[in-house]
Amino acid sequence: MMGGRLERRTSLAPPRSAFTPRESAIIETANSPEKVQRWLESLPYNHEERGETLHTFRGVVRANKVHCLEGALCAATILEQHGYPPIVVDLESQDDLDHVVFLFRDGSRYGTVARSRDPGLHGRKPLFRSVRDLVYSYVDPFVDFTGRINGYGILDLRTLRADWRLSTRNVWAVEQALIRMPHRRLQTSDARYRTWHARYKRYKARYPDRRPKFYPSRHRWL
Repeated sequence: MMGGRLERRTSLAPPRSAFTPRESAIIETANSPEKVQRWLESLPYNHEERGETLHTFRGVVRANKVHCLEGALCAATILEQHGYPPIVVDLESQDDLDHVVFLFRDGSRYGTVARSRDPGLHGRKPLFRSVRDLVYSYVDPFVDFTGRINGYGILDLRTLRADWRLSTRNVWAVEQALIRMPHRRLQTSDARYRTWHARYKRYKARYPDRRPKFYPSRHRWL
């Protein structure tokens, strides 16, 4: 496990025969983190208008919409079929509105695949020497009216008993596991936070229906 200890009991990746033709076609086409990122971005965002959901890859394919944790589970399911361990990172926020990303490694460098309403919280290229450095790349774009990263945790999904890959039900056990697992504190600058918080408020006052993309680190986005 990246950044933590892997429990002895792990669930095995399902065989390709377990997937429907539509699911298999997505897996065959989205055979890299970049392609999974593009697929997730092509789906409408799941605003959960009819109530909260936590769909697996199978559920997302059926619903044809996705939110952040669902996107991380989709990336884990797809890329596991291409040899990537199903690892996710929970970015803990001071307002309890966390963001979850799929973590991958290219050689010695880390990157992510992610879906969000905010483009600044999508995936990252594998340019980071440590998971901590990668998490720092999300600190500025995470700032909105109430959000601020104050910690992060790493979870190997194979340690869960829940069928987070192909269940047709909401997999709330994944959310509970993310809440319960240990998180590492992340110290960030109060002055820097106040600067980005003020900038975000000015931007939204001028463009209430837009999402900011003015971050200097955009060259690292996947």
